[in-house]
Amino acid sequence: MPSPKKNIAIVAHVDHGKTTLVDAMFRFAGTFRENQQVQERALDSDAQERERGITILAKTTAIEWHGTRINIVDTPGHADFGGQVERTLSMADAVLLLVDAFEGPMPQTRFVLRKAFEHGLLALVMINKVDRPEARPSEVLDEIFDLFVELGANDEQLDFPVCYGSGRDGWAVREIGEESADLTPLFEMILDCVPSPELDAQAPLRFQAVTLDHDDFLGRIAVGRVDRGVLRRDGRYAVAHPDRTKSPLVAVKNLFRYEGLDRVPAEEVGPGDIAVVTGIDEIGIGDTLCHPEKIDPLPSIAIDEPTISMEFCVNTSPFAGTEGKFVTSRQILARLERAALRDVALQLSPTDSADSFEVKGRGVMHLSVLIENMRREGYEFAVGKPRVILKDMGGRLCEPYERATIEVPGESAGRIIEYLGRRRGEMTHMDAVGSLTRVEFLIPSRGLIGARTALLTLSQGEAVLSHVFERWGHDGGPIPRRTNGVLISDRQGDAVAYALDGLQDRGCFFIGPGVPVYAGMIVGENNRTGDLEVNVCRAKKLTNMRAAGRDDNVKLAPPRHMSLEECLEYVEDDELLEVTPKNLRLRKRILDELARKRARRRETSAQ
Repeated sequence: MPSPKKNIAIVAHVDHGKTTLVDAMFRFAGTFRENQQVQERALDSDAQERERGITILAKTTAIEWHGTRINIVDTPGHADFGGQVERTLSMADAVLLLVDAFEGPMPQTRFVLRKAFEHGLLALVMINKVDRPEARPSEVLDEIFDLFVELGANDEQLDFPVCYGSGRDGWAVREIGEESADLTPLFEMILDCVPSPELDAQAPLRFQAVTLDHDDFLGRIAVGRVDRGVLRRDGRYAVAHPDRTKSPLVAVKNLFRYEGLDRVPAEEVGPGDIAVVTGIDEIGIGDTLCHPEKIDPLPSIAIDEPTISMEFCVNTSPFAGTEGKFVTSRQILARLERAALRDVALQLSPTDSADSFEVKGRGVMHLSVLIENMRREGYEFAVGKPRVILKDMGGRLCEPYERATIEVPGESAGRIIEYLGRRRGEMTHMDAVGSLTRVEFLIPSRGLIGARTALLTLSQGEAVLSHVFERWGHDGGPIPRRTNGVLISDRQGDAVAYALDGLQDRGCFFIGPGVPVYAGMIVGENNRTGDLEVNVCRAKKLTNMRAAGRDDNVKLAPPRHMSLEECLEYVEDDELLEVTPKNLRLRKRILDELARKRARRRETSAQ
């Protein structure tokens, strides 16, 4: 008789300790050997996940405890990767909601919880980090209950079980003040409260692919849940979808199931369990493997629409092809198609130019992760300014609105409120959380593009911004754009310290001495409005006269280095961001100065 199964998805806001808790669960259940060397946040296997400290890709793992197999889905906490959450929730029978004992429910908490309730899932609650000095678990529990009511939870969902603990230290209790040295209360809550899946092994097979991956040796990899029946290696099944009439027959070449962090080969996977199928090129996300004599696919997986679009194009700068390995439009398109295949929240569409493609996603971070992965793989290309997607609703164009929450010291709250008010934000809530002030806004998505850097400046680096898509709404009106112009190199060459020193009063530079530049490349920010052409390659004239001062007395302010997200927030409509494996360069779309002036005149006359 197969062992009992429990399928649970762990959901939480960014940095509430979700992946750290899974590490503690591994150790407590004996998944790791006592002397096994395991890195922290073992499920964060992607390089960017470890660098950013967030979960980007949903992961699946399994733990055996007291004879019960617990399949765990670790979901991303950032709303930009909500497409991962929406898909993977279909593999779970309940969600474990993890909430920080100080911060309480946050926008991403609301997002993933709403999706769980839409799937009809029950929620278990763990209030984490109760050992923090400023922890307030009782108030946080009240906030969680209010959130459940606000999201329309039914009576069964409102009667949620709760435990308290510390994922980092590996302990949990059912009531505040109890003694506990391990995670037994958490595991008992999972076994007692998570519904067991229906185990109908005699029924015809039905397995839905939820996540896709690719391996050079195994081919396409599909991860999903066996809804009914038994999935067998070498079995022949039909690939079905509700929107298709033809269902091709395929053979399962390799079959795996999860054991801890590893995929273990299996001859068969029973109902209610999570399986990994390889070698079926015809299968896509949302497709169902069915018995050939009973083809009744599961409903397709509904994904929220993208809200941000960005232009990806071939790099046309004078430095094109000098740093990248893959530079042609064919190579860039193939990589984008591969990304769209794995991530259904990503949409790809052609443009008027054969060298340019439009990519739509859920947010700037969603697209920036794709850009960073591509540059690390050796791709060289250029991207345009992120733009919000407009939607026609009832004959009126509507734009996406987001619920933004900012935590900031009280003395900076006034500046933050004034700034977001200018960007068409409407303050909906404000309260004190410990020594911080939490301000909640309903704001157009365009108002948040470029806002993160400004909020950090206004709060001396202490503002914490989180946001999640709320609804589509009518045009919020004009939003102030970047007020300062840029400094543009007027020629190609290497930047010289002497020239940069003479131009320091013009603005802030993005480059230092010795950096190669070209005509049309943005080298800094102007102190005034309007763009300014500058010569950063001018060297000091040499004469045979002895100088009164020393030439090495040049003192330059350190250049302003911007991250990828900061560059994407900074770039304007007439500019591009050149992305290579080694550098990020801001540039004008039209590199020639005279051509830019003619284009501006034509635009002015057309208006």
